[in-house]
Amino acid sequence: MWDIIRDSAVGSCLRIGTSRKWAQYPEERSDFEIPTHWATSSDSQVLEKSNGDAHSSSNTEAGEDKDRVIIVAWYSDNDPDNPHNWSFGKKLWVAMLLFVYTFSVYIGSSLYTSSEPDITRLLGVSDIVASLGLTMYVIGYGIGPMIFSPLSEIPVIGRTAPYILTYIIFVILCVPMALVNNLAGILILRFLLGFFGSPCLATAGASYGDFYGPVEMPYVIALWGGGATLGPALGPLVGGFAVQATNWHWSSWELLWLSGPTLIFMFLSMPETSSDNILLRRAQRLRAQTGRNDLWSESEIRQSKLDARQITFNALIKPWEINALDPAVLFSTFYTGLTYAIYYSFFESFPLVYNDIYNFNLGQLGLAFLAVLVGLSVAVAILCAYLHFIAPQQLGKYEIVPPEARLWPGLFATFLIPIGLYIFAWTARASIHWIVSLVGVGISMCGVFIITQCMFIYLPFTYPRYAGSLFAANGLARSLLAGASILFSRPMFEGIKVSGGVTLLASFSVLCIFGMFALYFGGAALRQRSRFAGM
Repeated sequence: MWDIIRDSAVGSCLRIGTSRKWAQYPEERSDFEIPTHWATSSDSQVLEKSNGDAHSSSNTEAGEDKDRVIIVAWYSDNDPDNPHNWSFGKKLWVAMLLFVYTFSVYIGSSLYTSSEPDITRLLGVSDIVASLGLTMYVIGYGIGPMIFSPLSEIPVIGRTAPYILTYIIFVILCVPMALVNNLAGILILRFLLGFFGSPCLATAGASYGDFYGPVEMPYVIALWGGGATLGPALGPLVGGFAVQATNWHWSSWELLWLSGPTLIFMFLSMPETSSDNILLRRAQRLRAQTGRNDLWSESEIRQSKLDARQITFNALIKPWEINALDPAVLFSTFYTGLTYAIYYSFFESFPLVYNDIYNFNLGQLGLAFLAVLVGLSVAVAILCAYLHFIAPQQLGKYEIVPPEARLWPGLFATFLIPIGLYIFAWTARASIHWIVSLVGVGISMCGVFIITQCMFIYLPFTYPRYAGSLFAANGLARSLLAGASILFSRPMFEGIKVSGGVTLLASFSVLCIFGMFALYFGGAALRQRSRFAGM
């Protein structure tokens, strides 16, 4: 347990505040002895640099100081600092921290919806203007990953520092959000909350990959993704009764009560998960302790060659270039964006259906969103069952698994989205019990989750070199479509009724069925003809 605290933000503060007398690493203790195989360079891995390229060698003649270095790696296969060697309990703890952190950010988007009626009444604005608070939050957490995702890949920065620093700002912003009484302040604060909460959306999946292996990862990502998707659905439930009993500010206070303790636990016990960052800091400690300048980590060598312009291009331009020129990636971006637009359109359609047609109060309206919980629970169970019983045999026949093979569950889930939407659209009327329409919501959400997970698994294998940037671009596209859906859904539902509006969305998702099958059977051929093939 002590190593968790040592590796956390509070451990770093203790080392700095006590001149490295407290929370020491082994390399910082006076009795530390450098591994014998690093004592001299003759028996160690040597890195030769030539014309900006690097390769390993063990017999390279010495040149400049940085031309001949000993690579600092793990001390042994069982090195406890290697995240893959962490104990089961430590992995579970860090996984839970990331889960709650992500959940707190996602639920923050929709907690606000329970305050919209009061904001409309007290500030004298329209329903569409009041819903801008939700839109700004969603757009904020779509833009954030474009910045924070590339930053987390820089070895000297790592994963944890962006998490902690931005989450501190997120928690602080909850206070003025709970006190503000004007529309401009609400919209600015909501955007900033989404922006500074976004690192978990950008890199939490990568953090899980830092300490879980390929066997566990699909299950972990399924559970994490389920919790993340569930967050917005629980927002109206958590905020509805509180706002109904007090005032609209209580939804923001609730976000503070959830995120504040989470931040404290993360500050006290969230270790760094990036091996690149861990080994880089180990190399720095070894140089300081031994006075030797030939001890370097591989990540330090790579970092020394990073080009800021190239990083910016790969993060901001390259993913959109791939989306524009690769139909398979473009479809995956559009389809996940459409599923998020459908999901967030529920926040506008539910009040029109369950308040106006079925006379639910604000608290009961929040309970209606439990249909999403049921749909997600079924979807997670189905996906985990597929991963355990079917995937090993199905994917095991490939020597190299093509990305499209991972889309197989989506061939069935793609039908669930329109089926559920049609049920919701055509049964949301006073003559039919409200439970029937909620069954449709559950079916649709089951399909939304499985499709989203399939796309998330598919995307990084298309162009691994740009996986992080493609995820960030996909996230921005999802957020923009979801944010737009929040604004156009209510006028659409009021103009052509909920039945007509949801039927229109269902029809769009029907068209995506054909795209899903085309991607599964023809995606490989499309990628082979792509100018980005081999990346």
